[in-house]
This record gives sequence, structure tokens and C-alpha cells, in this order.
Amino acid sequence: MRSGRRGWPLPRRAVRRRLAADAALAVVAVAFAVPLVWLVLASLDDRATLRVRLPAAPTLHNFSAVLTDEITFTPMLNSLLICGGATLLTVGCAALAAYPLSRFRSRFARPFLLTVLFSACLPVTAVMVPVYALFVRVDLIDTRYGTALFLAAAQLPFAIWLTKNFMDGVPTVLEEAAWTDGASWWQTLLRVILPLMGPGLSVVAVYTFIMMWGNFFVPFMLLLSPEQLPASVSIFAFFGNYGAVAFGELAAFSILYSTPVVLLYILISRRLGGGFTLGGAVKG
Repeated sequence: MRSGRRGWPLPRRAVRRRLAADAALAVVAVAFAVPLVWLVLASLDDRATLRVRLPAAPTLHNFSAVLTDEITFTPMLNSLLICGGATLLTVGCAALAAYPLSRFRSRFARPFLLTVLFSACLPVTAVMVPVYALFVRVDLIDTRYGTALFLAAAQLPFAIWLTKNFMDGVPTVLEEAAWTDGASWWQTLLRVILPLMGPGLSVVAVYTFIMMWGNFFVPFMLLLSPEQLPASVSIFAFFGNYGAVAFGELAAFSILYSTPVVLLYILISRRLGGGFTLGGAVKG
């Protein structure tokens, strides 16, 4: 029988519950680990299938097959341009919208925030038909910047909500001190508030970029030319006719496709765990 924190033996029922919880967590961990293991093994197997197995002769042929301009480099560049530009636009607009919501008290602030949160819950497919008609009318269809604008608008509601919550954690006395020194609200926002919100803005940027990077439906509908399709849509190239799939090349491409997101998270991981470091800016 197991012992508790103070050395007392745990009841049999508590032991069974703990074992059941551990078993459930193990099952969930295996469910997440198996696809990742298959991804790595299949990328090194020239005859990969849906089975998780060690490759008989590990090879990098799948990577060399997908490392071409048509399959990887051009779609990845399109994804970086679309998602990177849309992320910068979303974070900038979210900071400007969150500032008055965080600093000014109004009877309309809470209804507006609830409306913003409700807008974030709307499925993109519900508005895709009128958006497509609008893009055709204003000549934004089949353009990377038009797709980036729509992706930014789709992620903006939740980005505003997150940014406002992070901005609430910055003390207002810092702004008042800057105003005393003659700074305008624009200078206060750029030189005082946003630098202190570095970890929060990093969270918003990473979340926004990941959601855009994995979006398939929007660029599939708004982009028509093959040379402008991002990597999330070009993955169709590995699904042939009559159910034939190049599993090895698909796994290799998936690893390459996930690399920018992983690198982005690694680069800002220190800031994500740093929190707000006011560094003695507030004294009293």
C-alpha cells in the first residue's frame, strides 16, 4: 500500500483512483506520441505506410524528393509572407485597440469585449461565401496581401482580448510619469507600455502565427494560382488519385512544414517564461 505525504498509508480506494488517473494520462500521452513517432520513422522510410515501424534501410530520399522549389521552397516562402505579414498587422492593430479598452472606463467597454469574444468564436466557414464575393468585387481574389488581410481580421478579435488582459498588468503610474515628462500618449504606448508587454505580445504573436500557419481553408478558397499557394495547401500534392498517398514524402514535408513554428517558439521561449519584469521602475 502506498504512503501519503506524511508517511500514512493511503486507502485502497485512493490508490485505485491514482492508478486509474495515471493509466488515463499514459493513454493520452501515447495517443499524442504515436503520430509523432510515425512522422519521424516514416520520413526515413522509402516504403512507408500507415504502420508505425522501424525503416529497414533508413534514408533521406524522402527529404531530397520534397526539397524542390515547386513542392517546398515556394509554398514555404508564400506561407512566411502571408502569415508573417498578417501576424504583424494583427499584433499592431490589437495593441492599438486594447489601449483604450484597458485605460479608459466606459459603459460600452464590457459589451464591446463580449462582442469581440463572440466574434472570435464564429467559424470562418460561416462567412466565407460573402467574403469570397466581396474579394471578387474589390479585386482582392488570388492575392497574397488580400489573403493576409482576411487572416489578420479573422484572428484580430481574440488577439484584442489577449492583448487587453496583458495590458491591464502594466501599472498606470508609469504612464503618468511619462506624461509628466512631456510624453504624448503615442510615445507612452511605444516606449513604456509595449516594451513592458514583451512576453504578452510574444504570446499573442506566437498564437496568431500558429493559427494562421495551419489554416488550410482560407488560402484554399482565396488563392487560385498554384505559384501563390502556401504550404498548408500545397500538401495536397502528396495525395494522388484513387487513394494513393506518398506517406514517406508526406511525413518529410510535414517535418519541414513544422520547423518554422518550432523555431519561432524556441527563439522566444525565454521571453514567454519571463513575465513582466518592471525592474524597479515603480518606486515609492
